[in-house]
Amino acid sequence: MIVTITQFAQYRLLLIASAVVSETPKLVSLDWLADGQEWSESKSIHPLKKHYKLNDEDFEFIDKNSLSKENPVEALLLTASSQLDLYHTDKLQQFDIPLDLSLGTPFQQSVWRALQQIPYGQTISYAQLAQNIDKPTAYRAVANANGKNPFSIIIPCHRVVASDGGLGGYTGGLDKKRLLLEIEKPA
Repeated sequence: MIVTITQFAQYRLLLIASAVVSETPKLVSLDWLADGQEWSESKSIHPLKKHYKLNDEDFEFIDKNSLSKENPVEALLLTASSQLDLYHTDKLQQFDIPLDLSLGTPFQQSVWRALQQIPYGQTISYAQLAQNIDKPTAYRAVANANGKNPFSIIIPCHRVVASDGGLGGYTGGLDKKRLLLEIEKPA
């Protein structure tokens, strides 16, 4: 797996891509890094090691400025970084990046696919998201699956709020959820 860090607003994002699952490179994780946190300390690393049966040596960190468009996995990371830049400047509303959802259970995958259907600039409640996947009483399970989304920003879990309109939770922190909702706020 190839790992790189990209800047997003004042935050650092960890991008991880691989061709492990298929010959087609796919993004396998996007994670917010805390100040001073090393990529190898990311909460994403352990689940990826377990899921793909990897060791530390199976991860290769490449500085974003050293990624090559000639290598398909590195080219995917460059595309993801570029699309994140466009999104941040309000020039992209929907990402077009191949994602490996296999880290999630079938239920989690159904929630993540439903998240991708929430239009840019709009929010829905966890209860509405549960209804959208035909599991109207499973709003707590939907909230849990939402929190396990390995593709923050790209799969827009930030667009889900509490039924009372409150922000609810966000794995990256509420400051980041506010930033993302502000980016998508209609002019």
